Amino acid sequence: MKGIRSAGSLTGPFRIRGALALAGIVTLSACGMLGGGGTTDKTKSLENFTAEEIYKRGEYELENSRKPEDAVRYFSEVERLYPYSEWAKRALIMEAYGYHKARKYEEARGAAQRFIDTYPGDEDAAYAKYLLALSYYDQIDEVGRDQGLTFQALQALRAVIEEYPDSEYARSSILKFDLAFDHLAAKEMEIGRYYLKRGHFTAAINRFRVVVEDYQTTTQTPEALMRLVEAYLALGLTDEAQTAGAILGHNFRSSPFYDDAYKQLTGRGLTLTPAGNSWLTNVYRQVIQGRWL
Repeated sequence: MKGIRSAGSLTGPFRIRGALALAGIVTLSACGMLGGGGTTDKTKSLENFTAEEIYKRGEYELENSRKPEDAVRYFSEVERLYPYSEWAKRALIMEAYGYHKARKYEEARGAAQRFIDTYPGDEDAAYAKYLLALSYYDQIDEVGRDQGLTFQALQALRAVIEEYPDSEYARSSILKFDLAFDHLAAKEMEIGRYYLKRGHFTAAINRFRVVVEDYQTTTQTPEALMRLVEAYLALGLTDEAQTAGAILGHNFRSSPFYDDAYKQLTGRGLTLTPAGNSWLTNVYRQVIQGRWL
């Protein structure tokens, strides 16, 4: 649909196209008439304008106002006054974008989901799904927060990747998916380090194991392996410690965590070679040797 994405930039390389061109159509006198009076007067006065005029006023506000909510009001009025028009469809996706820009993520999700439900086959459905995913992703904050939003972001980003694999939104979603995935691994590491520091070695090992087995493609894996060396040595389980060191040395030799593991093991006269028969031995066979049985 032409002219929909027309109100500034989102994140990364994406721009809502054509904002200045369309907003420039709105004359200063029209802006004055559409923007005068109190809230009630504004709503009533909008009934005297066409869907296109109200929509373009919303674009103007989105481009020039410091309060994206001001633009959202115009887009929602297009929906209310002209519910079955092409402009109403355009306004709905812009309403979702406006809410997102205002950091009203729940409202952004609501508007985006309404667009998806109402216009599932529209060319802007991909953008609506991306906005939906982004509304979760942009709420992922520091590692210490509850990870429910991270899981929801991953699910929504996966939907964009799988349903619109050739779109520009899929490319951005892949990057954000990897970052969100790493975020979950970082949370496991945070908890594992907490247990390790307090001497709860078995509990720490369980957290680091999750990273190695379930998040092995993330940036957290080298440290997880080094911490496993540390925890297993503390428990006197040298076979497991050596095997963790062997995996670390094979895949992450340039990592500073390898140097730490090397010093810990060789300081006790041990080598970084697989030993014994544990879950780490299975990981070594699968990842290093390519043997799955």
